[in-house]
Amino acid sequence: MMTIFGLTACQNLPPIQTVTQVDVDRFMGDWYVIAAIPTFMESDPYNPVEHYDRNADGTIATTFTFNKGGFDGKLKEYHPTGFVVPNTGNAEWKMQFLWPFKSEYLIAYLSDDAQHTIIARNKRDYVWLMSRQPSMDQATFDKHVAKIKAMGYDISKLEIFPHLNVQPPLKQPL
Repeated sequence: MMTIFGLTACQNLPPIQTVTQVDVDRFMGDWYVIAAIPTFMESDPYNPVEHYDRNADGTIATTFTFNKGGFDGKLKEYHPTGFVVPNTGNAEWKMQFLWPFKSEYLIAYLSDDAQHTIIARNKRDYVWLMSRQPSMDQATFDKHVAKIKAMGYDISKLEIFPHLNVQPPLKQPL
């Protein structure tokens, strides 16, 4: 019964609101993954970085890298392709890791200076908090975690990802 209630509650959540407009060219480059409710591919990541480049055809060449299990762990690298959904202000993408399947990728928050972003999904199964820098002060982190919680996510599932030479480490949200 609890499982059915949990699924029903998730289905009643409103759709994630995306930002109004994204300057895709400004969004390109490196984004350090500070915290996430990760996918199975992001198991035990250290130094996770998502990099975007715009292809001539308008698709987004994506490179996601991290060291598995430690700062000196094996380098893992993935290369999904992003597809900007027309008429969404460039705030909704589809990410394709394996043809022909595409996953929802919603730019739910983007700071005015394009230094922080939150990528979400309507299912509330995965979320990513990313920054242009490998660190984030605690107050900024807490502010963004509050945004993630307000979107309907269970923040107890949020994992903080370590980056080399970043001090002090962030505290897990309550």
